[in-house]
Amino acid sequence: MQKTEDPDWDEEEMATTERELADDAQWKKIQKNTFTRWANEHLKTVNKQLTDLESDFSDGLRLISLIEVLSGKKFKHANKRPNFRTQKLENVTMVLKFLEQDEGIRIVNIDSTDIIDKKLKLILGLIWTLILHYSISMPMWEGEEPTPSEKAPTPKQRLLNWIQSKCPDLPIGNFTTDWNDGKAIGALVDAVGPGLCPDWEDWDPKKNQANAKEAMDAAEKWLDVPQLIRPEEMTNPKVDDLSMMTYLSQFPNAKLKPGAPVRPRVNPTRVRAYGPGLEPTGNQVAGPARFTVETFSAGKGNVEVTVLNPQGQNVPCEVTFNNDRNLTYSGVYVPTVEGAHRVVIKFSSKEIPKSPFNVKVEGVAGDPTKVTASGPGLEKSGVIAGKKTYFEVHTQQAGKGTIDVAILDPHGHRDKVRPAINPIADKEGSYLVEYVPMEPGLHSVNVFFTGRQIPGSPYGVSVSPASNAKACYATGRGVQARGIRAKDNAVFYVHTKGAGEGEVAVQIFGPGGEEEKCKIKPVPGDEGVYECIYIPSKVGNYIINITFADQHISKSPFKVEVGPFWNTKIRAYGPGLEGGVVNQPAVFTVETNGEAGALGFSIEGPSQAKIDCKDNGDGSADVTYYPTQVGEYAVHILCNDEDIPNSPYMANVIPAQSFNASMVIAKGPGLEKSGVVPNQWAEFTVDIRSAGTATLNVSCIDVDYNPVEVQVQDNGNGTFTCRYMPTKSVKHTVTITFGGVSIPKAPFRVFVSEPSNPSKVKVYGPGVEKGVKTFSSTYFVVDCKEAGPGDVAVGLTDEHGADVPVKTTDNQDGTFKVEYEPKSPGHYKAQVYFANKEVPQSPIKVTVEPHIDVSKVKVVGLEKTVPIGQPKEISVVSKDLPKAETSIKIVSPTNQVVVVPTTPTDDGAKASFTLLEPGPHQVQVSYGGTPIPDSPFTVDAVAGGPNVKAYGPGLTGGEANKPAVFTVDAREEKIQGALKVSMAGPGKSPVQLKPNTDGTFEVSYVPTLPGDYSINVNYGDRPIPESPFTANIRPSSPGLDVSGIRAYGPGLNPDGKLHRAWVFFFNIHLTGCSSLN
Repeated sequence: MQKTEDPDWDEEEMATTERELADDAQWKKIQKNTFTRWANEHLKTVNKQLTDLESDFSDGLRLISLIEVLSGKKFKHANKRPNFRTQKLENVTMVLKFLEQDEGIRIVNIDSTDIIDKKLKLILGLIWTLILHYSISMPMWEGEEPTPSEKAPTPKQRLLNWIQSKCPDLPIGNFTTDWNDGKAIGALVDAVGPGLCPDWEDWDPKKNQANAKEAMDAAEKWLDVPQLIRPEEMTNPKVDDLSMMTYLSQFPNAKLKPGAPVRPRVNPTRVRAYGPGLEPTGNQVAGPARFTVETFSAGKGNVEVTVLNPQGQNVPCEVTFNNDRNLTYSGVYVPTVEGAHRVVIKFSSKEIPKSPFNVKVEGVAGDPTKVTASGPGLEKSGVIAGKKTYFEVHTQQAGKGTIDVAILDPHGHRDKVRPAINPIADKEGSYLVEYVPMEPGLHSVNVFFTGRQIPGSPYGVSVSPASNAKACYATGRGVQARGIRAKDNAVFYVHTKGAGEGEVAVQIFGPGGEEEKCKIKPVPGDEGVYECIYIPSKVGNYIINITFADQHISKSPFKVEVGPFWNTKIRAYGPGLEGGVVNQPAVFTVETNGEAGALGFSIEGPSQAKIDCKDNGDGSADVTYYPTQVGEYAVHILCNDEDIPNSPYMANVIPAQSFNASMVIAKGPGLEKSGVVPNQWAEFTVDIRSAGTATLNVSCIDVDYNPVEVQVQDNGNGTFTCRYMPTKSVKHTVTITFGGVSIPKAPFRVFVSEPSNPSKVKVYGPGVEKGVKTFSSTYFVVDCKEAGPGDVAVGLTDEHGADVPVKTTDNQDGTFKVEYEPKSPGHYKAQVYFANKEVPQSPIKVTVEPHIDVSKVKVVGLEKTVPIGQPKEISVVSKDLPKAETSIKIVSPTNQVVVVPTTPTDDGAKASFTLLEPGPHQVQVSYGGTPIPDSPFTVDAVAGGPNVKAYGPGLTGGEANKPAVFTVDAREEKIQGALKVSMAGPGKSPVQLKPNTDGTFEVSYVPTLPGDYSINVNYGDRPIPESPFTANIRPSSPGLDVSGIRAYGPGLNPDGKLHRAWVFFFNIHLTGCSSLN
């Protein structure tokens, strides 16, 4: 811890202490008691106490407790039962070491043995060192500024400086003799706890001990300052300063406790006396001389008044206590002789400042009937509470006399309003009277001359409330921060009701500081409300200063950002733009009328408001918000984040009411979407029987926002009959509110039109024209604008007569949009009905073309006959066409539908399928959703093997190394296929196939080894009847080689005619044969 004591002063004080504590020192006992009390004040927090300072520290335990309390730290290794000297020495040594090393306290001329040996002088010196450190040097006192250590005063000077700052009226320069009379401690106690000793200045120094006791008792009870020194000790001329410093060091951080019996200080010097009865001149014989004595700042005391005439005789003076806020007394005396009078005024037996007052009384009083008074302060109206007013009194023709004015407030008090009366310098005999009424109401102004009322007095003056500009406020669009545009009629209202008297003034400064004109006029029938209109001429920032009685009203000045002029088709209307009711839906409508842009909405006001927006799908939206507090709301309607013209709309929301607009029912043909015709009454009924009591409002506008008159008739039974007559065949909007709240389903949109005439319906659009493609969405329009009221119905069928789904949308403008997407090409038929009658154009034929030229798509590998149970692979070739999905479906003879998966290839797609039922199948092939030419294909599924025959010598036998030949005849087989022949036997047997022109095949093979060979003959991957064949091959014989024989000629052709000779030839030249059988 940083050391705060001055070492030199510390040693000096220690030396002084030793001298004071000599055995023959007179006040050794006082100091011992003071220090003991100081230690006990700290030890009582741990329930310990010293009875003998000399011996109680000898074992070190109480010393340890004291240091723990002072430092806030604990000793962990103390001897709790020190029965031996060494143990006691350890305890005391530990404490002294802690003080020096941890607390930074310099210990002078004392060690552990001095305390154990009960050396009182040195023990007191140690206690003083603790007091100096913990009570005087270390604490930071309230209101004291930190001081650098090198410039810090000594602890003694520091405490003295603080006391002197608290008691500047006393010359306190020490801690001994300056405190003996008891007044210094009284002044200090009253400075720390104002009102505890307010009259210390009047204390008798001879009653010093009583003075000190009163002050010290009050400090102990109400400031929590224990009496470490006793009153009789403080007032002793030889009291030592260490004891005094110990006691006085408790005051810097003392606080006055609640409930203290504080008393005002009596100070006659703060008494004021004034009035004509105390003026040097102006008082006359027999005229009442009045004056006032004000004691508010002087404390409690008695007022005594003595008036002496020139002969020294008392003049009776009546003094009356007014019992008012300023604790005033009214005095009046009537002089009976001319000459110098003396008015002596005392408070608490002491004369007040300027007393005695010397008053020269002149001769006989003048005539009050010749005195006149005039000025705004005497007018019946125009005087404002809290503002100074005046009037003049003229006495030139009245003779000698004194002017006196008494003003009674509305409660009859004459002391609340004090007039100031002064002669007018350049008008002899004239006086200026000024006064400030403090509250509104009727005041009585009494003007006296020579003690009597002048003509016209008393004057009745009605005082208006004091002007309070902050009670005024502005509402309306014209003071909103954003939304106003150049050339707008910007309107706002200033509300001044209850703000007192004053004028409304408006100053508007635009870009560059240029002032804009503002028209101000009161709103008829709305007390205290002023309408203000300005037209901003430029784009930019505007400042609007609104004052009342030359003071800015609440929130003034207003900052308004003016945007550029914007001509838009967007319109907004509805009750929610004008007002609403707390916790009730406030509804309005926004119509874009074909203008592009993103709509947005925001509500600013006393509370946040939930917003619901319903898009009507026709370029309009119904918006509902829910205000939760009373007040003005700014409804911003935005397009692309910019306020539309006339936005924000100002809606005044009123408190919640007992009615329920949601229970109102409105119905009738006049509210239906269709059926209303121009120039005929459209009627409907509004039923409010279940909704409570409120005002019903019904209005109607046409498509151009022009109002249409609505007649409302009260039926007397809670229902109302309403009717209006539209004159145009356009959309009309009917708005119905109850108590300012929109009813369910409102607003009602009614499409007024001529009677239904289907012959005037027009159908047009790409969906009924040339160029309709499959899988491409298209539409057509049914235009009923000139056809009158009626519903539209549309039916569409494809080339097979199947219904095609359509989507019909009401455009809310008399037209309907019909959308569809054709899935297959062909001739479609559209039938259109209006008002349950087919229109003249109907039915409309529509040719749907495929969206891809599928005539170029080919199927490869699909025969007319396919065997049952055998996989069949086909290819769909769509090369050079746009990529699209290839789909294949097969419908069996029993109408079972199978979707065949396809695999993309470089040329298109391939697929494999297996037919399981006998009979004709329909194979449907589509490309891009469009059937290809000739689809569906008929494929017959047949049972058994192929209808193919084999015959010839090579099927039964032959000779090794010589050709064996047989024929395969496939002419009767309907299914095209490939011929495959394979051999299995003792040796290799190469096979050669030679197709003939007649649908037969010549098969030859050369067996290399003799034995039995198996001949497998398959056609179209199926074995032909009797396959496999077994051929027995003989070993080869020497000699004749018939392999070179050749046969040819027309007689060998497969076709021939009955009973006609055919010739063929043999060539045996290469065989060596001479004959042939």
